[in-house]
Amino acid sequence: MTHFRPQSELETHDVTNQPPPLEDINLYDGDAALVNAVSKNGGRDHNGHLSIYGEALGRAETAQWAREAHQNPPKLKSFDRYGHRLDEVEFHPTYHQLMALGLSSGYASIAWTAKSAGHLAHAAMVYLQAGTEPGVGCPMTMTYAAVPALRHEPALADEWGPRIISGQYDPRFIPASEKTGATIGMAMTEKQGGSDIRANATRATPIGNDEYELVGHKWFCSAPMCDAFLTLAQTDAGVTCFLVPRWRPDGSRNQFHIMRLKDKMGDRSNASSEIEYHDAWAKRLGEEGRGVRTIIDMVQHTRLDCIAGSAGGMRAATREAIWHTAHRSAFQKKLIDQPAMAMVLADLALETEAATALAMRIAHAFDKMKDDPTEAAFMRLATPIAKYWVCKRQPGVVYEALECHGGAGFVEEGPMPRLFRQSPLNAIWEGSGNVIALDILRALAREPDCLAAVRSEIMSARGHNHTLDHHINRLDDWFKPGALNESTARAFAETMAVALSAAALLKTAPDFVVDAYIDARLGEHAHIYGGHPVSDADKIIDRAHPA
Repeated sequence: MTHFRPQSELETHDVTNQPPPLEDINLYDGDAALVNAVSKNGGRDHNGHLSIYGEALGRAETAQWAREAHQNPPKLKSFDRYGHRLDEVEFHPTYHQLMALGLSSGYASIAWTAKSAGHLAHAAMVYLQAGTEPGVGCPMTMTYAAVPALRHEPALADEWGPRIISGQYDPRFIPASEKTGATIGMAMTEKQGGSDIRANATRATPIGNDEYELVGHKWFCSAPMCDAFLTLAQTDAGVTCFLVPRWRPDGSRNQFHIMRLKDKMGDRSNASSEIEYHDAWAKRLGEEGRGVRTIIDMVQHTRLDCIAGSAGGMRAATREAIWHTAHRSAFQKKLIDQPAMAMVLADLALETEAATALAMRIAHAFDKMKDDPTEAAFMRLATPIAKYWVCKRQPGVVYEALECHGGAGFVEEGPMPRLFRQSPLNAIWEGSGNVIALDILRALAREPDCLAAVRSEIMSARGHNHTLDHHINRLDDWFKPGALNESTARAFAETMAVALSAAALLKTAPDFVVDAYIDARLGEHAHIYGGHPVSDADKIIDRAHPA
């Protein structure tokens, strides 16, 4: 009788020179840049909570949830078997597990319930979540950001606020009054208008007691399974903000019809949709004709999450690249020890830590803005500047980290394709590059105090590094006649963002990181990551290592 060796014992099947899975790690404790940035911005009391969340997100089980939620996108269920209109969205069970983990951990509520540094803790959670499965971040972020908008109408804030801060995830499709917790979505843009929300054609007809019925469409409605939505519609006074629940006060389904779900490049675990209102019942939120001003409070808070989420996505990609190269050899050396690879990894780590420092500094301003006018002014201008810069840096970082894996980064079994497809989203959400650049100009024109606050922050960094001092001195050139206009707004955002990033790093990072970042971004720098030697590369990589 002929005996055959099991396939696993065949010499050609021996698996060598492959990294172990990057699982069962604490994503918070193992991130020195994030821990320092949280502590230095007043969030030390949240370290224990964030460590627990980082441990939960770093489990192998959670990584499997993320893979399954991404691979099994939501499905629209328009009708039941009898032909009754449903307009419901069905999700894979792992999506609900991720939502429950985030909301029960305080993702949407900690900013409003913590005694101090709540927005900082929230931003750190956004950062951590973005490196696991960012799709569930969308509904949780909008739920968090709805609170300041709801406060324009105290009765609505009293009704919906407790549901938001309950820290409970209740996925049942029933009236919100019967649930243990609620989520809030947003439906703003239309086919004909896009970012020009004043071009919205949806009409609102008053029916008494600040109640209206809406007729119209929305081309992007994020997370249509939420319990209520902030939306814009035209009244006789102009664009007005409304809250549209999925259920009417009499317990019937609201005329909120989901026409289709978007087939998106990334963010695939999250449902995005096109909807129509057919006399949908709504409550006015804020003054008639002041809808843009009302909704901007929500938009500004979601922009904080775009910044933190992009920093977190960059960290996840860099972490994967360092882990892979630390465990894979070529030409008799670990990849991480090859000088060319070390320059790339160090450069990615610098970009990531700068984004992390800036995101947490802005979160600190959100925490202080109520009691400190200077911090409020800083927040107003620094937020769009960082939104413009950090979100645009994410795709390049993720791509380069993917390339560090070689062909292994290009296959769907690993996390890199998911991170890469997700990477452009935050630069588009809540205002793409040109929209944000123009918003920066509006802030400068309408709120001169915000420039003074940002300049003060940047000036505090003077004296540490000659190259940075030279860059800071040149910033005043932007305010010479004719220098700053719509065509130069993007360049202005970039120069300010790098200065703000360096200033943020000075408060949170060791000198070898600060100086290497300044040299890499303001010295004789290259346009491609790893194209210019990075000083102290070994120390920078070691600091960023996920071990």
